[in-house]
Amino acid sequence: MTAIEMTGTIDNRRQLQLDGSLPISGPMRVRVIVLYPIDNEWDEAEWLRAAARNPAFDFLSDQEEDIYSLDDGKSFYDKA
Repeated sequence: MTAIEMTGTIDNRRQLQLDGSLPISGPMRVRVIVLYPIDNEWDEAEWLRAAARNPAFDFLSDQEEDIYSLDDGKSFYDKA
């Protein structure tokens, strides 16, 4: 199978209207997967805040866990 990604809109009749023409000729049957945002879905910032407040990561604040310094490793300079 070949996949094509396009955007579109679900109208008030619950029908999909694509924003452009498909680059294939028909008629033919196809499979459609519709991805849409969930209203209560967490964004990345919310995940980071939750992880920062999670007591499961409290051990990272211990002085014993701070084993690296700025002098560790070698500097990387991108020559591009």
